[in-house]
Order: sequence, then structure tokens, then C-alpha cells
Amino acid sequence: MTTSTHESQHDGDRDLRILRIDASGRRRESVTRQLGDAFVGHLQQRYPHAQVTVRDVADGLPFVDEAWIKANFTSEDQRDARQRTLLEVSDSLVRELQQTDIVVIGVPVYNFGVPAALKAWIDLVARAGLTFRYTEQGPVGLLNGRKVYLLLASGGVPVGSEIDFASRYLRHVLGFLGLREIEIIAADGLATGGPTVLDRALRETLASAAQLAAEYQHRAA
Repeated sequence: MTTSTHESQHDGDRDLRILRIDASGRRRESVTRQLGDAFVGHLQQRYPHAQVTVRDVADGLPFVDEAWIKANFTSEDQRDARQRTLLEVSDSLVRELQQTDIVVIGVPVYNFGVPAALKAWIDLVARAGLTFRYTEQGPVGLLNGRKVYLLLASGGVPVGSEIDFASRYLRHVLGFLGLREIEIIAADGLATGGPTVLDRALRETLASAAQLAAEYQHRAA
């Protein structure tokens, strides 16, 4: 995880916090990483003093196991040192979400769904009492007020189709956490469309980033 932070003399710059999540197993030739570079890069040009946190889940995250589950369901004041250590990564990931304004997630579609690394991230941030809570009326997400951009890429799965289990799942689980303001930018059909698909997705990415920058400038004015 990397964080770029600069002190700003401008309220709009200082307040803009961006969390970028990459999940592709590819590095140099990843389409989702290219889209993420374009989106975040445009915002950094408009707001050079913004804080950008980059979390590359493809570098590896722990999977939930029995010991982790026990630690998570032990009340905070009752956890021993080992349990606190087991939850350190999860706690850090949750803080990154709590402390951001914009979430940008690069989502390659693997076998009709999300990469295992991204699913591991979801399992680690879906924490009762931290990112959602149970009420008499049902669960309530606690991360509302943040906008999410999903940058999807697929070889042949049409995003939004009945065989796209990636975007539908992410809309649901992120909404469960209170992240309901979601925009999807798709580079789908890369196996047949190739550069044409990528070029279109890059144009849409830059347009969305420009619109977000304009909206944020208006709010900060």
C-alpha cells in the first residue's frame, strides 16, 4: 500500500482523499490499471495536493480463517494480543475506507466474477460495527457519503449482462456497506474489440474524472 500526501493551502485540494484499489494479477499490460492511472492521474492534475492511497490487493491479503473469525467476534476490549495482531490488516483496510472521499476500484472479470484477491479485500472490510451494523429494521451500511468508481475489464463477458456476476455482486456488497453511489466504466469485449474497446473506455474514464473534478470544485467553492 502506498500513500501520497501533500499539505495544501486550498480547502478543495486538502479535503479530497482518493482510495485506489487494484486487483489485476497483471502489471504492465493490465487494462484496469491503465484505466485507474487515467482516472486518478486526471484528478491529481486538477488537485495536485490531494491525498491518494493505493492498495494493490494483488500483492496478497490474508484469507479469513477460524482464528480470524473468533478474533473478529470477540469484543474489542476482550481481545488478546494475538487476536489484535490477526485483525491488524483488516483494521487498516477499514480505516482506508473510512478516511476517503472517493473509491476507485480496478476490476478485471475473472471467470465471470471478481478476482480472489478482491473478494479477500471485501471479506476483510465487511465488519459488523465498523462498516455496517445490525438494527431492528435490518443491516445498515456505515460508509455512506462516498462515491465509488468501478473500472471493469473483461475479455468476453458483457458488463451488466446475466453472466456478469462481478458488477452485480460488487453493487450489492458495496451497497450493503453503505456505498450506494456507484458508477461503472466498462472495457468489455476486449477479446474481440481490442484497442477500440480500450480507447472508448479510456475516453469514458477521463470524462467521468473530469465531471467528478468539476462537481468537487463546485462543492468546495
